[in-house]
Amino acid sequence: MSIQSEVQAVAEVFTRALLANDAARIAEHFTDDWVYVGPDGMVAKADLIEWIATGRLAHHAMEAPGPEHTVTTRDALLVTCRRTSTGAWEGDPYTADEWITDLWIRSGDTWKCAFSQKTPA
Repeated sequence: MSIQSEVQAVAEVFTRALLANDAARIAEHFTDDWVYVGPDGMVAKADLIEWIATGRLAHHAMEAPGPEHTVTTRDALLVTCRRTSTGAWEGDPYTADEWITDLWIRSGDTWKCAFSQKTPA
């Protein structure tokens, strides 16, 4: 199985956890020092997981309307793609159309996301 196929399989499980708003399962897919960078700055793993666990952030739908671009090394995969999503922030609905870059790294016998960046499309 190729690195891209391995990461894609893990990322699909991760997306299902996001759509289920399952904070514990989501947390398992991140490295301990994972960080998200977006237009408003950085968000640490603990903050994101708390937002999901308390219902402050809820994901409803996610789609990738175009192809992914990947850069592969032996123990890392950088994935960039466009993604649309819907959900709620503090009870208010949102829609997003973003360019997302995730860095996946090998962690034992699986892959974990170590960094994510989102830019509005």
